Amino acid sequence: MEQSFITGGFNWADLTVEKAEGLKDFYTKVIGYTHTAVEMGGYEDYCMNSLTDGSTKTGICHARGVNAELPPVWLIYFNVENLETSLDLVKQLGGKIITTPKSYGPGASYAVIQDPAGAFCALYKPAKT
Repeated sequence: MEQSFITGGFNWADLTVEKAEGLKDFYTKVIGYTHTAVEMGGYEDYCMNSLTDGSTKTGICHARGVNAELPPVWLIYFNVENLETSLDLVKQLGGKIITTPKSYGPGASYAVIQDPAGAFCALYKPAKT
């Protein structure tokens, strides 16, 4: 997920669904992605990769494990400077915290929120560089 960090910037998108295999194949055919399986401890999620340069563009995930609480949604990740401060503001401003902060590698973390209108997204804080 690590890209150049710009506060407020769009960082990543994952699609979370019950049956990721079928949708992996759908997006492979419709968009022209290739895919790479990611072992998740008993099942696989998928990185969807560009045919042009092979770089990973998005993920397609099963609604299991850390994604079990999510509806079928393209979940976008926004960069924040301070995850805890942003989560406090989510609560103060009428949103909901759907998942508590989770580790995303050494020093990086994210949490899924729901805004006051009901839309979901994730807030992402990269490791300090």
